[in-house]
Amino acid sequence: MAPTRRPIDHPCCEEAAPVHPVEACALVLFGALGDMTRRLLTPALYHLAQSGLVPTPFAFIGVDHLERTAHDWSEGLHAFLEALTNGNGEDGSEPGVDAAAWGKLAVAMVYVQGDFEDPALYRAIGEALQAQSQRFGGAVNAVFYLAVPDRFFCPIAHQLAAAGLTRDQKDGARSFWRRVVVEKPFGHDLPSAKTLDANLLSALREDQIFRIDHFLGKETVQSIMALRFANGLFEPIWNRDRIDHVQITAAETVGVETRGSFYEATGALRDMLPNHLFTLLSMVAMEPPVGFDANAIRDKKAEVLAAISSIAPKDVVRGQYDAGSVLGEAALPYRSEAKVAPDSNVETYVAMRLEIDNWRWAGVPFYLRTGKHLSTRLTEIAIRFKQAPHALFQNTSVSCLTPNWLVIHVAPKEGISLQFDVKEPGPEIRLAGVKMEFHYADWFERHANVGYETLLLDVMQGDQTLFMRADMVEQGWRIVQPVLDAWTQDRPQFPNYASGSEGPAAAADLLERQGGRSWRPLTELAGDSK
Repeated sequence: MAPTRRPIDHPCCEEAAPVHPVEACALVLFGALGDMTRRLLTPALYHLAQSGLVPTPFAFIGVDHLERTAHDWSEGLHAFLEALTNGNGEDGSEPGVDAAAWGKLAVAMVYVQGDFEDPALYRAIGEALQAQSQRFGGAVNAVFYLAVPDRFFCPIAHQLAAAGLTRDQKDGARSFWRRVVVEKPFGHDLPSAKTLDANLLSALREDQIFRIDHFLGKETVQSIMALRFANGLFEPIWNRDRIDHVQITAAETVGVETRGSFYEATGALRDMLPNHLFTLLSMVAMEPPVGFDANAIRDKKAEVLAAISSIAPKDVVRGQYDAGSVLGEAALPYRSEAKVAPDSNVETYVAMRLEIDNWRWAGVPFYLRTGKHLSTRLTEIAIRFKQAPHALFQNTSVSCLTPNWLVIHVAPKEGISLQFDVKEPGPEIRLAGVKMEFHYADWFERHANVGYETLLLDVMQGDQTLFMRADMVEQGWRIVQPVLDAWTQDRPQFPNYASGSEGPAAAADLLERQGGRSWRPLTELAGDSK
């Protein structure tokens, strides 16, 4: 889609430096036949190939337990891409698979079959990497991507280490790296997160581990720091003196769909809070880093999480959806979904209040909410500024002032909006709330993106800025652990909100009881997200 506007030129601004191609490397993908590989990782690699960002040479080594040939694996992924791109190009791509881009991947594809816990598999992987040495002119850089259930993270990491596959390589004067990518969940509670980190770190160095969160692949999320630190307009007011409260929302219209078994063991809090929403919170609340290197930025994010006290159960509301109507379609209650217990106590909605105990944010409440089968799909960060004094307007017809909101729209329509008051035209003093809105699609060319492109490129370049560190993972679980513990002791009154609604009524009370605040209504925001 072509943009309707162009960014503002300024004589002091130089042309952006081009993205440097990464070093030649192999991507060894565990779970090569899985849904994540098909829906997300292969399209992301394909888009990188279209942009000329896949390294040369490149090896794409798939690993899974079923017997396949490299040709069968390649053909299956190509068929999926064909189905994905043969529409009208709504994902930002041209209809049909780009033969040149796909060719860069297909020529590099190798398939290795075996049991993830069998040492013989890792010998075969080593042989597959060694077989690439002629193409690569020596040793091979390698990314090991674990797109597998989390129970395999530690066994695979230890088998890779035992086989010598995670040791950085030397070839004369040249050094060659090895990196490992793991997907969430990074544990299921604080003890399991600590155990996972200890096990991974007994086989790998922290600088080799890339804990990936696809939320951070979104352009708007990555732009939060630019919004704050590149604009003299915002940073001076980004504190407790000017901000009343912050709302972070991740609302979904879908239910659990085919993931009943996963959700029964996880629930909304574990699925969304310690990773996705805490990541957004830390980017909004972090102090300015001394530089834009990975360690400086992650240090500041970690400081935010360390400054949050463990949450009291009274400051959390949970819910489970009942029958209802979502986007005009009848919706089943959660307890009637496939692979869900008929008396399940698993939450599909969570809202919470927390505070950051530091100089910048003391006394400013942060409200987080996420849920399924809600009225609207959107993810946003909404910053409510303190009300201006009303005394100036006491002898006019003005009875109230419009709230000032700065909203970072993460999904589905990426952008930023600012709401403020203006005087209505006419002889009387009347105020009207208006919005200034920026949408990425209006200003920048749209490229096909599934959210993993930037993250995959960062892994291959060794940039850990957008990835979770062990201490950050453990701080996230520390914050919510008292809530998880308390929930094991009582039986909630579920279901407690209708599908297609705003969520449970108690969530409104969470804001109302402190200063008469209220959530931004999802039904009214639906138009903003289209």
